[in-house]
Amino acid sequence: MTANTIPVAFIKQFESEVKEAYQRKSSKLRGSVRTKTGVRGASVMFPKFGTGTAVQKPRNSPIPPMNPDHSSVEVFLSDYYAGDWVDKLDELKTNIPERQLLANAHAYALGRQTDALIVAALDGATTARNVTGTGDLADSAGITKAKILKGLEMLNANDVPDDGDRVGLVSPQGWTNMLGITEFVNSQYIGQTDLPFGGQGMEMKRWLGVVWLRYTGLSITSNIRTGFIYHKSAVAHAIQEDVTTDITWHGDRAAHWINAMMAMGAGLIDEAGLVRLKSTET
Repeated sequence: MTANTIPVAFIKQFESEVKEAYQRKSSKLRGSVRTKTGVRGASVMFPKFGTGTAVQKPRNSPIPPMNPDHSSVEVFLSDYYAGDWVDKLDELKTNIPERQLLANAHAYALGRQTDALIVAALDGATTARNVTGTGDLADSAGITKAKILKGLEMLNANDVPDDGDRVGLVSPQGWTNMLGITEFVNSQYIGQTDLPFGGQGMEMKRWLGVVWLRYTGLSITSNIRTGFIYHKSAVAHAIQEDVTTDITWHGDRAAHWINAMMAMGAGLIDEAGLVRLKSTET
């Protein structure tokens, strides 16, 4: 018996289920960053284009070029796998949808890894991007209104576009802190449609021009959690191979090896496009 004897419909259905679960429930951050697909080679360069300055000129004289800075950020690709054995006879003894459960498990594992790559890129920012101060701005405080406003002030000072593509990431405890901010939850400030209790539940909402996400994978060191506010264009996500699956029969094991895989990477393009919100958690 060979892999070719496995029904083609089964393989196609399993792969489609993995991709659907990956897009539907797994990666939360993939759509919040700048993405490039179809990458070839071990790395990819993301261009970084500087700003120019308009100038005056004497009548009939040549127009001087602005010569904005051009640079690039290299993002390296890594391979990731999620695999499991499925015993042929075990499939006959269970009353659970084994294929669907495995498809979800593989997709969720790859999705968490995708988000971990993006968070690692955000963590690569220097301490200069930290919101610092005393009182409500201190690392010893939670996620406060003052801390958020200071972070937005830092972005505005760098002319980061306020165009709807700003994203805020906070932990579950940070989200609880934000629910204590009147302007974040009171319909008199934000209207009924933007309340965090409706629509997509307690997970996501727009406030102060930022799409806020409650995310569990933020790094923590000595009870200091690191959250972020960033612009989509400031972070790069490179995809060489999107989520794919492979199913192979192993006669010596009387089992199928079911594997999902991807090749991706992430990097920080522009530090000026993000700030870090440090807060203490119990």
